[in-house]
Order: sequence, then C-alpha cells, then structure tokens
Amino acid sequence: MTLSYYSQGQITRSDSIFLNREDIETIETYSELDPKKAAILSAVLPGLGQAYNNQYWKIPLVYGGGLLIGHYIEYNHRIYNEFKNALTAEADGNDLTINPYAGRFSQEALTRNRDAFRRNRDMLIIIAGAFYLLNIVDAHVSAHLHEFDINENLSMKVSPSIQPTPLFSQAVGVSVSLRLK
Repeated sequence: MTLSYYSQGQITRSDSIFLNREDIETIETYSELDPKKAAILSAVLPGLGQAYNNQYWKIPLVYGGGLLIGHYIEYNHRIYNEFKNALTAEADGNDLTINPYAGRFSQEALTRNRDAFRRNRDMLIIIAGAFYLLNIVDAHVSAHLHEFDINENLSMKVSPSIQPTPLFSQAVGVSVSLRLK
C-alpha cells in the first residue's frame, strides 16, 4: 500500500492486486454451430438456418407463417383488382364495360374499397419482409445461444412469497432468486 500526498492536504490510498496468469481459471467453450452460416442459410432458403441449428420444429412455423401471409397478400391483391376494374368500368362511360358491383356500390364506395384493399396488400407485403428478416434473426440468435451453458452453477427460481409489512399485515407477491456458484 502506498500513500500519496496532494498539495491541498488530502491523503489518498492506492492499492494494487497482482494476479499470476496461472491463478486465473479460463473457460473455453466451443460451439459447432456458426451463427453467420445459420443466418446465411436462412436468408437463402427460409427454414434452412433452423434446420442447421437442429430446431426442426420451427420449420413448419416459418413456412406456415409465410404461406398465411402470402395467401392474404394474394387475396387483397385480387379484390383490389376487382374494385379497380369496377371503378374503371363505372367511370369510363362505355356501355360495353360492365361494372359487377353496379347498384351495390357508388363510385365513391368503389374508390374507398379499392384504396382499402391496396393499403392492406401493401401492409402485408411489409409484414412479409419483416417475417423474412425475423426468420434470419432467429437462426442467427439460436446459433449463438447454442453455446450458452446452463448448469447448476447458474439458476433462477421464481416462487410465490408472503412478506411482512410495517402495519402488521402481510403482502403476497413473487420472489425471484438468482443463484450463482
């Protein structure tokens, strides 16, 4: 321990600890999964990164979600085209073009419906892009978490608890305890 004196009359103490390299325990983990490769595989073919991570149960979720979003994109696009063609038939003044919604929708209602289905289609396309990116991020993160070691040295316990309060009553709550060995 050394003492240092400053001109203003303060005394500070500095302390040093020296460790030998042999005294430090190192933990080396090796994961056979490469997160970058998992992300690339999932970008090339959705679900392939999940298969690389041995998470086969996620593949039906990836394709089921993709098919569901794709179905609603196609549905909204088809109805949008119907209203667009009906609006064109209503506005062109030609007797040869027939509006299938004549008498049911006014020109203003046709315009509102056309715009609503186009907006829904465009929003679903954005959601499909986000779902595709989520697939890639999931494969990447899962490959990283594969090397994360969970053993008895690190545990978390959540349990109900009853605690006394200052006014001779009790509070019911949840107790979270983290144990590190």
